[in-house]
Amino acid sequence: MTLFKNTVFAGAALGVGLTVGMARAETLDARQSDPRVMGWMQGFPPPADKIITQPDSNYFSFPKLRWSVCHLREFLPTEEISRGIGAPVPLDYPSPAAFAEMRAEIDALTFVPMNSDAEMTWDESLYANYTDGMLILHKGQVVYERYFGCLEEDGKHAIMSMTKSITGLLGEILVAEGVLDETPLVRDLIPEIEGSAFASATVREVMDMTTGVKYSEDYSDPEADIWLYSRAASPLPKPEGYEGPDGYWQYLQQVQPEGAHGEAFHYKTINSDMLGWIISRVTGQSVTELASERLWRRMGAEQDAYQTVDGKGVPFAGGGVTAGLRDLGRLGMLMLNQGEINGTRLFPAEVVRRIAAGGDPAKFAGFPTLEGGSYTSQWWVFHNPHGAFAARGVHGQTIYVDPTAEMVLVRLASYPKAQNGFIDPTSLPAYQAVAEYLMTR
Repeated sequence: MTLFKNTVFAGAALGVGLTVGMARAETLDARQSDPRVMGWMQGFPPPADKIITQPDSNYFSFPKLRWSVCHLREFLPTEEISRGIGAPVPLDYPSPAAFAEMRAEIDALTFVPMNSDAEMTWDESLYANYTDGMLILHKGQVVYERYFGCLEEDGKHAIMSMTKSITGLLGEILVAEGVLDETPLVRDLIPEIEGSAFASATVREVMDMTTGVKYSEDYSDPEADIWLYSRAASPLPKPEGYEGPDGYWQYLQQVQPEGAHGEAFHYKTINSDMLGWIISRVTGQSVTELASERLWRRMGAEQDAYQTVDGKGVPFAGGGVTAGLRDLGRLGMLMLNQGEINGTRLFPAEVVRRIAAGGDPAKFAGFPTLEGGSYTSQWWVFHNPHGAFAARGVHGQTIYVDPTAEMVLVRLASYPKAQNGFIDPTSLPAYQAVAEYLMTR
């Protein structure tokens, strides 16, 4: 692969998915590929064959990605999502003895993966899915917390396309508060987009990814749109002779039409960056500033988060956030409690009710492990008996909210293959098993 193709994974495709070096993925399991076992970046200096650097730019190839997901600031420029200078609000934990007992019971839970007749334990599933961090909250209390691989309790992890759900949440908050109207055409808010296929889409169609825009994410095709987007977004100097768009927003201005707006859901990351531009235009703030002001500073976060930016300093609204496991749990609690946390309302309950209601399942297709699901405001809605919905990102990232079980589950991972369809057959039945167990307590 060329320099640009690997370099800008975290700049333009971080939340979409790129996995190379897959030959080794078949031979290295989670324990074998643990960054500490592999010896990445250990020593002063590390051995030459254990160094992961920029601009060599293969840092998101497996198994290197298992180290890189905790170290993105060492490869790419970022902008801070500040938690402010106040004290964090501690999460609630049971007594050490009760916490240890709960972990043992959850680890021993069994379930049957999709398309299988062989049982698997919860503990086995964590390794099968290359888990780096797992947090489960029940009725507001942490009942399970573990760290693996590159992640420690004070560390941070790339959340990939879960970033989209933060962007979508901010958008839905602005809609509920009357700051953002979801009905106008995009060109009415962003005149610069007039020559783009986005111009004639409504804000809601952008939020729900039902736009008819041309954008291919076929990584095997060197002429696919993802590579053009990647070159535009790269914070590195453009190569000599480069004549394409410079930055996320310039790229969006030249997107061509494909199909009709509003007809079907198409998962295309450029919608998230279009929404990020809309949000910034109507508020006069970047998405990082808004996430800090409306979420991180007010939910009692214990760590700053950060977000990658393009060469012009525009935050990657579709996949650039890195954050701590517990703070993502706080975000999940906000969604479970419909905008409240620590006795404080951060946004109207209507925001979560609209997200949890989901989009139109008739427009949702192409995701066999999510049959009957939908997508709205950059959140995945399962329409299962528990009313679950989730933020999801490639390589296994999720904030899974189960209102019926009063459960929030956060998993951070570095699964070798990008698409969550490879992980869902194990993960989704495991989540259901934990939810049903917690409901008996």
